[in-house]
Amino acid sequence: MSQAAEGYNVAVVGATGAVGQKMIETLEDRNFPVKTLTLLASKRSAGKKVSYKGQEVEIQEALPESFEGIDIALFSAGGSISKQLAPEAVKRGAVVIDNTSAFRMDENVPLVVPEVNEEDIKNHNGIIANPNCSTIQMVAALQPIRKAYGLNRVIVSTYQAVSGSGTVAVDELKAQSKDFLEGKEMKAEILPVKGDKNHYPIAFNALPQIDLFQDNGYTFEEMKMINETKKIMHLPELPVAATCVRLPFFTSHAESIYIEVENDGVSVEQIKALFQDAPGVVLEDDPASQKYPTPLSAEGKRDVFVGRIRRDLDNSKGFHMWVVSDNLLKGAAWNSVQIAERIVANNWLK
Repeated sequence: MSQAAEGYNVAVVGATGAVGQKMIETLEDRNFPVKTLTLLASKRSAGKKVSYKGQEVEIQEALPESFEGIDIALFSAGGSISKQLAPEAVKRGAVVIDNTSAFRMDENVPLVVPEVNEEDIKNHNGIIANPNCSTIQMVAALQPIRKAYGLNRVIVSTYQAVSGSGTVAVDELKAQSKDFLEGKEMKAEILPVKGDKNHYPIAFNALPQIDLFQDNGYTFEEMKMINETKKIMHLPELPVAATCVRLPFFTSHAESIYIEVENDGVSVEQIKALFQDAPGVVLEDDPASQKYPTPLSAEGKRDVFVGRIRRDLDNSKGFHMWVVSDNLLKGAAWNSVQIAERIVANNWLK
């Protein structure tokens, strides 16, 4: 490994994608101790250049040998690429932080949101998984409540931005919106699932499907939220239910979350007070002045924003809340770089 004083040799896999670009920006914004930056993508993207700290860095084709001498590799190029190349990176001595679903439920791979389970990082065997974007913001918001008052149940409905399906989905929303407003027929080729049988317009619409349906009637996105929440929080028996919906805005996911705490007699004010000092979480909750987070207000920010906290009218242990976060930052790039920062700070490279 390179020495901390000199910095670390860092690779970003999927450097031309929406998340990959945010990873590069976040490394620069955080002044991460980068000695050399290697940008990797598909063969067709090789040769393109990306700006980093005022210099142009040329993108290279991602190959097994690309990871020679790399200390930390941030992956966001799709699950199949991660399955193929992450083990090759580990073989060559790199620690991989993977932003795909390829390794999340592997019992030998830590699944980490630093505000919730930072200590799990040190148990890595070369690969650390970054959770699903919608899971990350939810567990970050739930952790202070869970620590103080316990959790008996979680039910979440999501309102997710199209950028969660990549830049092609963003482009399709723009094109469909223009066509709709001009009275033209909208073309749908990406959502709800690129390459699947049926496609629906997302402009001026709501699609209650994110990823493929599973045999139990839930989508893969919903099952990610259910299973990942239990793993991250070390609560395998926690009842979790999810409904995930794609809406026609570009950035930040919003979630309506219902929880039941273990303790009786907890007040809304006590729940709100928990967020005053909660790491990475900001309370924006003042109904009198119509203050609450929105996707637009959260865009470009690294925090998770919580508002509309209220007690359930029929269950004294039940509470509702509204949680919003930038899906490309806390939901992906920032959480990945945050993990890398904790690895470096705690000397958990191995």
